[in-house]
Amino acid sequence: MTGRGQPSAPQGASGSLPDDDRLTSDGLAPSHNGRILLIACGALAREILDLKALNGWSHLDLTCLPANLHLWPDRIPDAVEEAVKRHRADYSGIFVVYADCGTGGLLQARCAALGVEMVAGPHCYSFFEGNEAFAAHADTEFTAFYLTDFLVRQFDAFVWRPMGFDRHPELIPMMFGNYTTLIYQAQTDDPALDAKARDAAERLGLAYERRFTGYGDLATALKGL
Repeated sequence: MTGRGQPSAPQGASGSLPDDDRLTSDGLAPSHNGRILLIACGALAREILDLKALNGWSHLDLTCLPANLHLWPDRIPDAVEEAVKRHRADYSGIFVVYADCGTGGLLQARCAALGVEMVAGPHCYSFFEGNEAFAAHADTEFTAFYLTDFLVRQFDAFVWRPMGFDRHPELIPMMFGNYTTLIYQAQTDDPALDAKARDAAERLGLAYERRFTGYGDLATALKGL
């Protein structure tokens, strides 16, 4: 993956930026090169690269933070801040391709303090489907377990083994007993991924639903840049 970084977490949050470092109404800082850096979760790298290629967005560069930061969401704001500070001088603008992702509003507050924007929404399941559409049926899908293309590909690495199901399958009903359905939010039409997602549902003892979402609000947010 091009530009993948693994920043260390600095201590504390930054304060307000000097006026000459603030973004303009067009999302660009003055006297820079016209390029915009996307600081993204590694789980979104393939989708962002696909969108760049499909739309010819050659002015967007990408650097990714490790996807496993989701195991410690409290570390995400510091990691994002470090990346913003490291790259700010080289770009006309920076856009953070994370939703809230379990930070309880801390990432939004940190981005506001840094003067950078981020993707709207509580998590990628929401913005892939479209935040409004996801919110409309959230009350009826609270027993659903969601997977995206990335999580289908990485199901064993991010779900099966970390939860110990490979060693202790008796844990599955303890951890997934209140779930009823696995919903695969497909970004692409890939029969192989569909088969892997269906297998994941069977292994977890859940009903299976495939829902093609495409790139949802992620595409809209990047188009706006």
